[in-house]
Amino acid sequence: MSGKDGMNYAPKGKEVNKVVEAGEFVVGVTALDHGHINGMSNGLLEAGATIKYVYDPDPEKLKAYQEAFPAIPAADSLEQILEDPEIQLVAAAAVPNLRSALGNRVMRAGKDYFTDKTGFTTMEQLEETKKVAAETGRRYWVYFSERIHVEGAIFAGQLINEGKIGKVIQVTGFGPHRLDKEKRPEWFFKKEQYGGILTDIGSHQIEQFLYYTGNKDAKVLHSKVGNYSNPDTPELEDYGDATLVGENGASFIFKVDWFTPDGLGTWGDGRTFITGTEGTIEIRKYINVATEETGDHVFLVTKDSEEHYAVTGEVGFPFFGEMILDIINGTENAMTQDHIFKAQELCLKAQEQAIVISDFSV
Repeated sequence: MSGKDGMNYAPKGKEVNKVVEAGEFVVGVTALDHGHINGMSNGLLEAGATIKYVYDPDPEKLKAYQEAFPAIPAADSLEQILEDPEIQLVAAAAVPNLRSALGNRVMRAGKDYFTDKTGFTTMEQLEETKKVAAETGRRYWVYFSERIHVEGAIFAGQLINEGKIGKVIQVTGFGPHRLDKEKRPEWFFKKEQYGGILTDIGSHQIEQFLYYTGNKDAKVLHSKVGNYSNPDTPELEDYGDATLVGENGASFIFKVDWFTPDGLGTWGDGRTFITGTEGTIEIRKYINVATEETGDHVFLVTKDSEEHYAVTGEVGFPFFGEMILDIINGTENAMTQDHIFKAQELCLKAQEQAIVISDFSV
């Protein structure tokens, strides 16, 4: 995997993250429409999960997945996965507007569901899935990779939980991505299918805000989207931003776009700035521009000192093990269902309320 290839971003962590023995927690994989399925699979395997089968109707996608994970056999159908009593979780990265329906089917089959973000493209999908989750007692998990699969982002959360910067009062997020237009599938450019930029990659940002500030709810104050540079694909939004305020008063500003320059050594210079009452944190997730090609740089400033931590390989990815144990034990330590649904609700609201910049003449 090239570090410049965000479509197939698939971090690998530590083997010591295992929380179960082989065969103790069994997973099926399907819907290989987005390369994030590889990162999801890595995280599960590193936590000790056993992936029993993979299924996709497209033989080319199946071949690519099995080249990355040669020990995983193909199932004959999705039904084979859904009807297998050993399988406890189904992981999938379907086309975004199909993720909710697939998840509902998985939960009705008595299994938890783990989908790539965004889990929903409409509010109607979200409301239906809430009902299915309540009826079945199963969980609908979403892969918010820009926090749970970035060691710098995880470490920043640990610093906050330790009280290093006091109460968090403001978060600013930047989520630029490389477009790689010629490599993208057709659905990527159809708004009904990908949901809009704030629904899609904006979901990462809003989830982080809720997590770092400890908010269970927030209000979207303002949002806007635009297509600045892709007139040949008019339904693509290549830019979006939004402002939110949480129920505890913490505020949030974020920007997402598809304008990462080709000269950058990675697929996007993702950064998060966190202001607390007693200090600040900056996370440089994937690169330290023109300084170091490595990511996971965390800068902490308090009344006592300024510190730079480079944490690649030091923190690991605890979410996957915590998720597995939550499914086994019926707990909510990795991420609550309410948190997941609220992050998705807010990104959908930001998208629905967004001013379309191209509607204005400057």
